Amino acid sequence: MAVVGGGVIGLSIAWRAAESGRQVTLFDPAPASGASWVAGGMLAPLSEGWPGETDVLEIGAASLARWPEFAARLAAASGSSGADVFSATGSLTVALDAADAQDLRTVAEWVGAQGYELELLDRAQVRAYEPALARSVRLGLLAPAELAVDNRILLDELRRAVAGAGVHVVEREVVDLDDLDADQIVLAAGERSARLWPGLPVRPVKGEILRLRARPGVTPAPTHVVRARVHGRPVYLVPRGDGIVLGATQYESGHDTAVTVAGVRDLLADAQELMPGIGEYELAESIAGLRPMSPDNVPLIGRVSDRVVVASGHGRNGILLTPITVDAVLGLLDGVELVEAKQADPDRFSGASR
Repeated sequence: MAVVGGGVIGLSIAWRAAESGRQVTLFDPAPASGASWVAGGMLAPLSEGWPGETDVLEIGAASLARWPEFAARLAAASGSSGADVFSATGSLTVALDAADAQDLRTVAEWVGAQGYELELLDRAQVRAYEPALARSVRLGLLAPAELAVDNRILLDELRRAVAGAGVHVVEREVVDLDDLDADQIVLAAGERSARLWPGLPVRPVKGEILRLRARPGVTPAPTHVVRARVHGRPVYLVPRGDGIVLGATQYESGHDTAVTVAGVRDLLADAQELMPGIGEYELAESIAGLRPMSPDNVPLIGRVSDRVVVASGHGRNGILLTPITVDAVLGLLDGVELVEAKQADPDRFSGASR
């Protein structure tokens, strides 16, 4: 079989498929790059829940529950050096104004009614959890079960697992699936998937992030993922071993991956309003990637022909949804559909399958 795409999802599928006894060739001109290299690594389906978005919540929560076992299995397969792929446990979404505080109450009520644990925190409780946050924070929403992973440690482990499982990696771009000599093809090429399977409703959405490195004496980084809206713009701080990942902008700008002055300015200004001491950090990297978005924010995971299975359209949640995507794709290759991923069937869009 062939896997087209060498991001987190493609590498994970290739590793697990080879581990199960299949002969696998993975095609990507630059494995372990693209959106997977840029990602913040938040696993936050609960705190991002919103009334009416049941499909997004359910598939995200099902994948979050699979993450501890997936990470343990990957560490064993990669011969991990001991670096923990998880960079944070628990996420804290905070409100800086009355409207955002009401939104947090709405999320807490709706997600809680679906059976998931969320806790509203008052101003004093927020500061007890994260003392570096601004005194202007009004309310917090704690999701203890949510996680964050270091995407670059994850990619490193996946590359070792792929090599250990005997996957043949071909570093070239596939321009036509018909050129591949494989009985089964998994199309996991992110935003490039629509070029290889016309009619697949996946589009690129640009996102810029900044990586901030701690310096001696700086305000300590948060221990949780911290998320907020500042002047209507979403911002998040994700802890890393050497500092903070700060994200993320979102632009409908085609295939442009240039980092803009305005994007950097807004991210830094919003982050400083959320965590005043962040200005002491070193600006170590600015980078942009292209998220593969679907029209309804649910990925496309399913068979689109007798020969092709698609695994794309994961948007901002590619790393979160990796474990359930792998399970669903391996099931489809064996002729079994995974019930927990039923909402991701590409047949919900006309023209995706043929």
